[in-house]
Amino acid sequence: MIKLYLDENVPESVAIALRLRGYDIITVKEATLKGLSDIDQLKYATSENMTIFTFNIADFYKIHIEFIKNKINHNGIILSKQLPIGTIVKALSRLLSNADRNNLQNNIIWLSDWIK
Repeated sequence: MIKLYLDENVPESVAIALRLRGYDIITVKEATLKGLSDIDQLKYATSENMTIFTFNIADFYKIHIEFIKNKINHNGIILSKQLPIGTIVKALSRLLSNADRNNLQNNIIWLSDWIK
């Protein structure tokens, strides 16, 4: 099962809704890592074998490119623009139910690809 780490810009209600559906979710707030740099958030997620979900597209895309260029691994970055919470929860549920954890490693995943 994919473990998901929600960046600090993701509403708590997303975590609650996904947990009610049985998914393994932790938030930046719960990890007590609020205010940590984006790079350190991604490193933490990787160290805990989690994929990160964020709305911070520009910064995390750049970090992904740097990681790949420097041969630094990560467990995947799910990127999305701000959307209604219901849309986010449905798309993440679809992704978490169907994606292979190995296919996420060192990749950018666009949440919009999982919206019906």
